[in-house]
Amino acid sequence: MATLKDIATKANVSLATVSRVLNKDESLSVAHETKQRILLIADELNYQPGKRKVVKKKTTLRMGLVYWYSKEQEMEDPYYLSVRLGVERTSSERGIEIVKYYKNDLQFRSAGEEKLDGMIAIGKFSLSDIDLFKKLTDKLVLVDFTPTSNVDSIVVDFRSAMIDVLRHLIDLGHERIGYIGGHEYVQDNEMVKDERETTFFEYLSLYHTFYPEYIWTGKFTAADGYTLMKEALKQGNGPSAFIMGSDSMAIGAMRALHEKGVRVPEQVSVVGFNDIEMSRYLQPSLTTIQVHTEYMGEAAVDLLLEQLSSKRKIAKKVVLPTTLLVRESSGPLKK
Repeated sequence: MATLKDIATKANVSLATVSRVLNKDESLSVAHETKQRILLIADELNYQPGKRKVVKKKTTLRMGLVYWYSKEQEMEDPYYLSVRLGVERTSSERGIEIVKYYKNDLQFRSAGEEKLDGMIAIGKFSLSDIDLFKKLTDKLVLVDFTPTSNVDSIVVDFRSAMIDVLRHLIDLGHERIGYIGGHEYVQDNEMVKDERETTFFEYLSLYHTFYPEYIWTGKFTAADGYTLMKEALKQGNGPSAFIMGSDSMAIGAMRALHEKGVRVPEQVSVVGFNDIEMSRYLQPSLTTIQVHTEYMGEAAVDLLLEQLSSKRKIAKKVVLPTTLLVRESSGPLKK
């Protein structure tokens, strides 16, 4: 069984740092990359925290957990990492055994012999994927996507979140607003509709301030945020404010702006999505939409347990709100 010392050695950090990261010590000042590396190594070594010496509870439930992102993708965009950590922490607290599946290795396709009481799938999945999950168990919760109304799900109210951001920027005087986001796909290269991009188009169209040339899309990574912002800066009369599809993209975009000598927010305002830990430590600190990712994982476990204990016949969709965190990267339009 892996120990804290094993994790500290592999991560090349102190034992105290590992302990404080795994115990979510908010007073700890450590680089975001270091924290993510410790969490991923702990997961890789299958580290199990020591349990208090109380009457041992017998594990009564066995739950499948499907990851849509690989560990490498989680490092590039920690959104799903945070969600699954919420699932794993809550499952541990509830005494639930987790059986892990990664969609990319298609391991779950041959797992029909495993006895599962329920399953949580994090990410974007097709209807054919859902049919495969149901061969393992008829108790299923999807997190971050709802391709059908017949399955329990936990989703984020991205439409309201985008409206909050647009109102914030419009109130600051911005009329030329750009969106740099990402496109995601399920099986057979079917593109997933992104409520943020759709709402961006619909809301600005009402105000007659939508410019189709002000949308750039790629992947939700810092690298694509950097590349796409460099493309956006080639426009002569470009946006005075940018909404980014993720904080990771915003980090890359702000580097591109810095390299071009564009001051944030004096010349261009930038707003992110997700509120990853690093966003508050950027210079300037990042205005962003706080998505309660760990709570998404916790809510998914609770919804699965409620599904297992109830006799309801219809699916339940839980829509979680977001919070706009106004920091230094957004400011009034300078004319």
